[in-house]
Amino acid sequence: MGMIGRPHGVRGLVRVASYTADPAALAEYGPLDDEAGGRYRLAWRGPGIAAVALWQDGAWVEIRDRDHAARLTHRRLYLDRAALPPPGADEFYLADLIGLEAILPEGVRGRVRAVHDYGAGASLEIERPEGAALLVPFTRAAVPEIDIEAGRVVVIPPLEQEAPPQEARA
Repeated sequence: MGMIGRPHGVRGLVRVASYTADPAALAEYGPLDDEAGGRYRLAWRGPGIAAVALWQDGAWVEIRDRDHAARLTHRRLYLDRAALPPPGADEFYLADLIGLEAILPEGVRGRVRAVHDYGAGASLEIERPEGAALLVPFTRAAVPEIDIEAGRVVVIPPLEQEAPPQEARA
């Protein structure tokens, strides 16, 4: 759902990258968890800047210094799926694509291993029965059909262009 970034100032505030449709909604979902089972509560102090509280020994403890905030850098924040609103008609969460069968050209069947989004748009990592994994942009041209109920996506990888031959050096 989001990731804690570097500290902001000296009083424990952090930068937060929100992966929700409305970035401000991240704090409204309630407590968020990390991979190690830690529980966090965010309170926005400005665009992308939040105060963080940790659940410790049955109480919320606010982070109030830069050193403690720095130790949270790159902490991924997760939310239980049941807390999310159901997707609308013809909508889905990107996480719903993971594990779907990927039907490639010539009938080759693979599986969606992961969905990546580094800021320039999402891409699907397709595990193939033979060969290296395939990374395709998550566009209508490359993924023209998505059927969550049937558990499959149709994938048409973009044509790879051959690199021009390199001239020999003397």
